[in-house]
Amino acid sequence: MRIDIDKLTEAELIDLNHRIVERLRFLGQKRAHDHMLKFKIGERVAFQPEGLPPKVGMLTRYNKKTVTVITEDGQHWNVSPRFLQKASPEDVGIIKGNVIPLKKIK
Repeated sequence: MRIDIDKLTEAELIDLNHRIVERLRFLGQKRAHDHMLKFKIGERVAFQPEGLPPKVGMLTRYNKKTVTVITEDGQHWNVSPRFLQKASPEDVGIIKGNVIPLKKIK
């Protein structure tokens, strides 16, 4: 599809610009939504903040462009879903959390 912008009026160029910006915004939101659907609320996820050690936590909420993750130390992080990965069994094994193992009574 080719559009000869040299023949468009100022009003038509402004309208075209608004339509392009809206379309790009929609595509960005769709991409973020598609990444979000790879994860479920309550799922353990891992991510690496820039300049910090990896964080592991539980996905607690879907936001418009991000998801909220609560780490084991109680920090709330809003993370772009494209930076998340499912927590590996090694990561989950390291997590201490607030769970106390109890002995089974026979």
